Amino acid sequence: MTPIGRALSAGAVVATAAVATLLWRGHEDAAPSEPTRPASETVSAPAPGASSTAPPAAVAASQPDAGQGVEVPAAAVPLAAAELGTALTDLIGRKAVLTFLQLDDFARRLVATVDNLGRIHAPSRLWPVNPMPGRFMVEPREGGTVIAADNSLRYTPFVLLVETVDVARAVDLYVRLYPELQRSYEELGYPHGYFNQRLLQVIDQLLATPQVPQPLRVQLTEVKGPIPAEQPWTRYELADPELEAMSAGQKMLLRTGEVNARRLKAKLAEFRMELLRHIGQR
Repeated sequence: MTPIGRALSAGAVVATAAVATLLWRGHEDAAPSEPTRPASETVSAPAPGASSTAPPAAVAASQPDAGQGVEVPAAAVPLAAAELGTALTDLIGRKAVLTFLQLDDFARRLVATVDNLGRIHAPSRLWPVNPMPGRFMVEPREGGTVIAADNSLRYTPFVLLVETVDVARAVDLYVRLYPELQRSYEELGYPHGYFNQRLLQVIDQLLATPQVPQPLRVQLTEVKGPIPAEQPWTRYELADPELEAMSAGQKMLLRTGEVNARRLKAKLAEFRMELLRHIGQR
């Protein structure tokens, strides 16, 4: 987990990524960051599968279903790459786009992020978002360390933004961008799969994230290697091994706080319903 909170902002284009969007940086770690590389250089193969110790909900979405997918009907007017910035600005506003999003290689970043949300790890260098200010806050409690109550306030501005997204317009934009998203998904390593199916799979997993007693207890992750970890290079993980074994997206959702998680899940459910309505599924 890093002290610098980030949101996975796919929500701009998709309210899912309204998860992406909604889900701020999940690892609160301050470990030395890797050099930033274009998504085209880093998204070349599927991320490793989920741990066998993960709860059923995490395992269910850890691997894309190779079976028949729920495809998206072709848009009457597909979105050209040059129009993406304007379309996102129309959806969430120019200030929000400049504040939260990375438009370079956006489709590939979005696809990789959504796919990784259903896995144990979601590398931050692939996210379609900019770093957000604020530090991950913890506080001592009897018997250990917990996520500070005020930590959830860091996510409030973004949660408010997600709640203002017009879901019908977000789905329309998603459909127009879908050919590029599907192409990126195939290049990611799934030539026979549908990105839309993976998206719905990850959304369902996030909606199944359990409510757990707050505050969440955390602990420093043991760093193994020749060089010992020293402050401020600290990394926290959830102390409950069952929660820590959940997918990256579910853990991110939990870390936003109980109220934020509930609001984000409500928006995800709304987006899911509208998308299925649009493609004629129930």
